[in-house]
Amino acid sequence: MALFSILDLSPVAEGTDIRQSLESSKRMAGKAEEYGYNRFWLAEHHGMPGIASAATAIVIGHVGAATSRIRIGSGGIMLPNHSPLVIAEQFGTLEALFPGRVDLGLGRAPGTDMRTAQALRRNLDAGAQSFPNDIIELQRLLGPVGEDQPIIAVPGMNSNVPIWLLGSSLYSAHLAAALGLPYAFASHFAPDQLLEAIDIYRERFQPSATLDKPYVMVGVMGALAATDVEAQYHFTSAQQQFVNLRRNIRVPFPKPLETMEGFWSPMEQMNVEHTLRYAVVGSQKTAEAKLGAFLKETAADEVIISMPIHDIEARLKSVELFAGLQPLMKAAA
Repeated sequence: MALFSILDLSPVAEGTDIRQSLESSKRMAGKAEEYGYNRFWLAEHHGMPGIASAATAIVIGHVGAATSRIRIGSGGIMLPNHSPLVIAEQFGTLEALFPGRVDLGLGRAPGTDMRTAQALRRNLDAGAQSFPNDIIELQRLLGPVGEDQPIIAVPGMNSNVPIWLLGSSLYSAHLAAALGLPYAFASHFAPDQLLEAIDIYRERFQPSATLDKPYVMVGVMGALAATDVEAQYHFTSAQQQFVNLRRNIRVPFPKPLETMEGFWSPMEQMNVEHTLRYAVVGSQKTAEAKLGAFLKETAADEVIISMPIHDIEARLKSVELFAGLQPLMKAAA
């Protein structure tokens, strides 16, 4: 049955600061390792007061230093924001510090608004259009140095950091299949093309030097607690965050509400509930049924769980409760 992993955005919870957010990510990674999760990934976002993982490679190093076994990496690095050489050097450095534990997940979206994206890369259109070639260049920079290779990444060369392709569209499914890369679909916030995308990926997969058969990871939002009511209370923070994004309101990650009534309009509620329809929210018993059905539908090799919970102690409890589902999922397989 599917392995369990965690996706973290280092949420800057309302009433806290960035230092506390990064400390919470470190604590969360430690608990993930303790409870047997496979990976702990961090995501690149920019210009968002509620997210502290913009300098993603640095935060990966931060959680790497606090753990010893769990795989660490990016979910993902938004490659159009960067030159492949810079990413090769960053992840080659991480691999040298944490050998055999580092993953490099790559995305094509900017992870921010267009003005901020232009400030990051300056020529955003060229970056997005050259995405496939940039991936190939990055593979070359992270692999053995070729004869007469004019540019080398130091650190980076010979590190052979595993590359993943992340996506929320059919484009990414085709590309991951053509390149023979493991594929992670962002169903935690983009559910509509999930099943079609993983079907395309599996049907068109071409074995590569690094992967001989398709490998699919799927994403879910999650909030587990002792009761369904408590879990839903914590999940109102994520629901507020999605409404705020649609309203272009940039604020820290909000405190939970007793009810969302009065906060969102009926149309906003419909849109957010559609976007988060794969979210796993509730007690362990509730979550077992929903997550089990989701994994049966997708036949995923791995599920990566984002736990957008304001209170760090409640977030750590959710990490523990999700971990308790792993043997149940295996028993049902």
